[in-house]
Amino acid sequence: MKVNLYEKYKKEIVPELKKELGLKNVMQVPKIKKVVINAGIGRFVKEPRFIENVESTLSKISGQKPIRTKAKKSISNFKTREGMEIGVAVTLRGTKMYQFLEKLVSITFPRVRDFRGLSEKSFDKNGNYTVGFKEYLAFPEIKSEELEKMHGLQIIINTNVKNKAEGKALLSKLGFPFVK
Repeated sequence: MKVNLYEKYKKEIVPELKKELGLKNVMQVPKIKKVVINAGIGRFVKEPRFIENVESTLSKISGQKPIRTKAKKSISNFKTREGMEIGVAVTLRGTKMYQFLEKLVSITFPRVRDFRGLSEKSFDKNGNYTVGFKEYLAFPEIKSEELEKMHGLQIIINTNVKNKAEGKALLSKLGFPFVK
């Protein structure tokens, strides 16, 4: 019987974190609010076919249609104008979020080449965690034959914790492989 990550979180991780962090109420226990998958277009901003390629990649990885992000300001050094499409993003919540995190921890991280563990330095002051991928071949939905041009992507895990220590405790219990 396969237990999904959300059920494991509710049954095992919440009581452990409540005891470990010395919390009185179950509602104070840290939890993940959303996961944002993000890809910038970079120097290929003038190629509409590349934007479609990035969009299809993110939809395969996340299982949901991404939105195109536009530049808020014109920046002459980067040759961008206000309103240009400069990236693609997907926000996952609820069931899809937990399915994605389970896939990320159990399938994707072990498939990354030369993977030594995740750095603790990627936490921001609010306990949110960011993981960057230079190449997305580690995801099982991507076939290496279908690739045209490689691009990187970012995964931002947004939590409701107050500091880095609580964020690390939550993600460690969820199975994220941090460097010892």
